[in-house]
Amino acid sequence: MTVENAIGAAAQLLKTAQRVVAFTGAGTSTPSGIPDFRSPASGLWDSVNPIEVASIYGFRANPQAFFDWVYPLLTLILNAQPNAAHHALAALEAHGKLHAVITQNIDDLHTRAGSQTVHELHGHFREGTCIGCYRVFAAADIIPQFMTDRQAPRCPACGGVVKPNVVLFGEQLPYQAFEAAREAARTCDLMLIIGSSLEVAPASELPNLARRAGAKLIIINLTPTDYDDQAAVVVPADAAVTLPAILAHLPITSTV
Repeated sequence: MTVENAIGAAAQLLKTAQRVVAFTGAGTSTPSGIPDFRSPASGLWDSVNPIEVASIYGFRANPQAFFDWVYPLLTLILNAQPNAAHHALAALEAHGKLHAVITQNIDDLHTRAGSQTVHELHGHFREGTCIGCYRVFAAADIIPQFMTDRQAPRCPACGGVVKPNVVLFGEQLPYQAFEAAREAARTCDLMLIIGSSLEVAPASELPNLARRAGAKLIIINLTPTDYDDQAAVVVPADAAVTLPAILAHLPITSTV
């Protein structure tokens, strides 16, 4: 099937679906200038040991190593803008077709594009929590100073390091977000899988949960996934190009 035919087939499935859920990964945000974690030479793990810099154990042992690593990523996130894929999903939700976005991304671009129901499986940078006294800080309380001095932010009450509310290796997914995502997967009749390699558990189990409940899968990803043979449609193309092309077949216009 050609990419053009796959786009048409995906649009037809969207037309007839009653309850659509999107599952998004790093490939949804790479067109916005945010690198993924695994692509050779451009992935965020290309030059570091993730267990040393981005595990909860490494963070507690040497938090500054995490902040040194995350500084360029956070700079990109703060400067990034939602792309056509984010806006297309927001438009689908605004027209009542899309019921939720489940995302592995921590960049907040879905919300900034206008999506209302977003389940963030791997957390976000909007808040941070002191690992000493568990006081919660808004991003405005910690990020500006960190972007200036690049030093691990400290809690003014106890002196503990303030960890951004993103999920590190060795940490559980946020309970409420994961349970909401599981419920969305169990109750959808079509899941759009966009820009995810589907390699990171337990998030990667959600498409299988949807499929077992009877949902069809549409996969939009530049590289193959282990779920391709279970999908109704596979579109091996850029999400920022593919989603607007799918919307062009529907009576829906994007939010921009």
